[in-house]
Amino acid sequence: MQHKLNPRLAEELRTVAVVPVLTIESVETAVPLAKALAAGGLRILEVTLRTAASLEALRRMAREVSEAVVGAGTIRTPDQGHSAISAGARFLVSPGMTPRLVQTADGWSVPFLPGAATPSEAMALADLGYHVVKFFPAEPLGGVSTLKALAAPLSDVLFCPTGGIDLEKARKYLALPNVVTVGGSWVAPADAIKAGDWDKISQLAREASALRA
Repeated sequence: MQHKLNPRLAEELRTVAVVPVLTIESVETAVPLAKALAAGGLRILEVTLRTAASLEALRRMAREVSEAVVGAGTIRTPDQGHSAISAGARFLVSPGMTPRLVQTADGWSVPFLPGAATPSEAMALADLGYHVVKFFPAEPLGGVSTLKALAAPLSDVLFCPTGGIDLEKARKYLALPNVVTVGGSWVAPADAIKAGDWDKISQLAREASALRA
């Protein structure tokens, strides 16, 4: 089993500018949402486990949207990780890291992207073999300037910044050599999901995808 962020997924992340971070309130919106994002060029999707609908939404996306690579986010406990894998998640993302979570990830059959908010956390994860980590919450932690400062002393670590990022900010993050991709929710606004405006979401996805064209 491969518990680190394996090279194949790391390379796939490099091919997309943005990984949509999705909070899904209604299961019925899951499949059309995933199809709209994939149609716009964003095929790696993170479903956050923040709602009662999240696991079933993930399950339906994974089963019915073959063009998308669907993972689970906001993984805080080993049980959440196991449940997400059972639902079909192909990767797992956490906003942080705990000894118990990282230890359990050794037995998971899918890649795990833990989070780091400080140099010490990033160093600890690198020591454990995680050389691609989530940087969260990116904007409150200093954003682009912080990642620029970390590039030299942590030259072996790549980051996926998430939190407070929009289209214009994403452009600046993606220009950094130590940023592999960015996570963002602006490509799937709650009002557009609720209204079923899949054309708007596809257009937002196309704009985001073009950042790496």
